[in-house]
Amino acid sequence: MSAAVLAAAPPRPAHRDPQVLRWLGAYTASTVGDSVYYLALSWAAVSNGSPARAGLVMAVSAVPRALLLLFGGVIADRLGPRRVVLVSDTVRCLVTLGLAAVLLAASPGLWLLTAVALVFGAVDAVFLPAVGALPPRIAAHDQLARVQGLRGLAHRMGSVLGAPLGGLAVATGGPASAFGAAGALFALSLPLLRALRLRPLPTGEKPGSPVLRDLADGLRHLRGHRVLGPLMITILLADLGFVGPLNIGLALLAEQRGWGAPGIGWLLAGFGAGAGAASLLLAVRGRLPRAGATLGWTMLLGAAAVAVLAFVPRLPAAVAVAVAVGLLAGVSGALCHALVQTECDPAHLGRVSAVSSLGSLGLAPLGMPLTGAAAGLWGTGPVFVAGAAVCALSGAFALTVPALRRAELPR
Repeated sequence: MSAAVLAAAPPRPAHRDPQVLRWLGAYTASTVGDSVYYLALSWAAVSNGSPARAGLVMAVSAVPRALLLLFGGVIADRLGPRRVVLVSDTVRCLVTLGLAAVLLAASPGLWLLTAVALVFGAVDAVFLPAVGALPPRIAAHDQLARVQGLRGLAHRMGSVLGAPLGGLAVATGGPASAFGAAGALFALSLPLLRALRLRPLPTGEKPGSPVLRDLADGLRHLRGHRVLGPLMITILLADLGFVGPLNIGLALLAEQRGWGAPGIGWLLAGFGAGAGAASLLLAVRGRLPRAGATLGWTMLLGAAAVAVLAFVPRLPAAVAVAVAVGLLAGVSGALCHALVQTECDPAHLGRVSAVSSLGSLGLAPLGMPLTGAAAGLWGTGPVFVAGAAVCALSGAFALTVPALRRAELPR
């Protein structure tokens, strides 16, 4: 009788599930460690070279990440996401602690910082798909939307806490102290990850199968899926339209309006507050009705808000629009991730997560120089409008594909 009662008992909400809370703690520690690491790397690079060389050090990690991300999805499916996340955070812990020790003893120059950036880029290529594939193995199917909301909150917390923590560490003991703090945060995630008990799900492990064949198998799974294939196109278009204007355009807009560095800080804070509110909404509600249609309409409304942002003359009004952009983008982004996890066959989830991350983390950053050049030729307004047009195209596409428009999150 007790076994039958337990079997019939509804699953715990994600925010009360010890498994989810352990994963959330590990993810938060790793995300804060990432923020501290990047601040320490930028400070150490600026201190050891010219601004141009420092910029090259900061950008170099994007190359292995873009080149290896799809293969990282294959590795996550073959080896299992927890194992890959554990190894990734272990490598990052050892590398950052080792770099801290070297900086305490000597001044190695930019070559070592560049090597560390390359290592982090390669590790990210396997870490990111594994993170995307892990939630279905720790939470019930109908809790995955809540997990995405909690993940969004943890990501925002990492950005909010990481920068001041890294700045305090640099001010206290220089870059070595900041790298040491990042290593300690990565180390904190390890026992939490080891304590996870995974749900039994099929894996994509195929002993002796070539990596390229597994990658092609994952791409075929996407192409033949009525929801996931169109969803990947939607995500890619949204990333291409969103990343450039929001990363390059906001700085140019603040400069042209005379708002200065405090202005861009307020704009980013407004965007972060809106995105955080969207994550909190999904974490509390657990799901939104008509997920596919809601995804399309929030993308369309978010695109309109991005276009409006370029023509608002006063900072308080621009911050209010930035809050709206963050809220709408946060809802659509969380729904995209939740639909990926609920629609995908678990055996392919690492590879599908890698494809969904390729736009924002691999392709869209490569277009930032083009965004800056376009702003120099035609001004910031046309850049925002062009980005908004691409975002609107992604929302319109989602609404015109019947299977995606009708897609629902599980109750």
